[in-house]
Amino acid sequence: MVAKTLYGLEDVLAEELTTIGAKDVTIGRRMVSFYGDKGMLYKANFNCRTALRILKPLATFKADHADDVYEGVKKITWDQFLTTEKTFAVEAVVYSETFNHSKFVAYRTKDAIADYFFEKYNKRPSVRINNPDFYIHIHISHNDCTVSLDSSGESLHKRGYRISQVSAPLNEVLAAGMILKTGWRGESHFIDPMCGSGTLLIEAAMIAMNIAPGVFRKEFAFERWPDFDSELFEEIYSDDSTERVFNYKCYGSDISPEAINKAQKNVKNTSLSKYIELKTLPFQQYSQPPKPGILVMNPPYGERISGDDLNELYAMIGERLKHAFMGYQAWIISNNDAYFDLIGLRPKQRIRLMNGDLECEYRCYELFGGKRKQWVSG
Repeated sequence: MVAKTLYGLEDVLAEELTTIGAKDVTIGRRMVSFYGDKGMLYKANFNCRTALRILKPLATFKADHADDVYEGVKKITWDQFLTTEKTFAVEAVVYSETFNHSKFVAYRTKDAIADYFFEKYNKRPSVRINNPDFYIHIHISHNDCTVSLDSSGESLHKRGYRISQVSAPLNEVLAAGMILKTGWRGESHFIDPMCGSGTLLIEAAMIAMNIAPGVFRKEFAFERWPDFDSELFEEIYSDDSTERVFNYKCYGSDISPEAINKAQKNVKNTSLSKYIELKTLPFQQYSQPPKPGILVMNPPYGERISGDDLNELYAMIGERLKHAFMGYQAWIISNNDAYFDLIGLRPKQRIRLMNGDLECEYRCYELFGGKRKQWVSG
């Protein structure tokens, strides 16, 4: 099987898959391949915080032009999955000098599947873009084609808990990956002082208690497959044996009362209000954050704030970190080195990530007073 993810999160996803028992876990670019049975397919969808979708490959073949794609797809025994009464959709991802348009590849794939059924049953299954019965994925790298069933359906970043959001909200998979990259698993307080609609806080609370990210989802695509084992999935869904006690809290704040209102709605929808505390508070007014703790922040990048205001914002972030967050690790994501320079601290670690289409760096700062050696030695 193949688990797709965001750039920079491959190692985290591989660790997640290994933890739930996947075999032969191999890291690729924006993906991790692994082996497992039907239960592992269900677990990967239900438990992996950094997976976008789980694909089950059906066939691989070489293709040098569109007719090769058509013939390769048509050779698959489609009636073991689909019937003429079912609907399907095709997504194509193409990295090739030969194939320039993913939509054309998807179109030829649809033709091949439809013609397979028409020649055999004199009837075609219908193509349905939204909410089809089957999601089919074709991936072409140079001339290597892989056709897969998409077992997830709607992207797994759509957890199902977000009912209200600010503009440009953080992707849930990226939020979970950012937290997992820090190594934090609930052993201290968690602070997001620019929390927007609360995604980092909710993902943090779920990580701290090891609540499966799929628990709020209404449906996975594999539930419509002819071999779906409802008893097996119910067993996986109901298994809370790995959940943990969280003895600290997640604290979120934002300068915008509207954002806090939206975050409160989302938190209430997850039933995690006991563990997440929210308030309207500008970051410059932070004075005594609870300890021990970790801070994770996704400040504005410039889409909605002017250059001068952004410069002041990042300089203020650096000032508050130095004066109020001694003993903390602070993790900040941004897409501009100049903004990091304004923070005025030397990062302990730098990680490249993608936030949507933006190339970003995710930096870790260890905050200590006086000389570093004294702080490290305690």
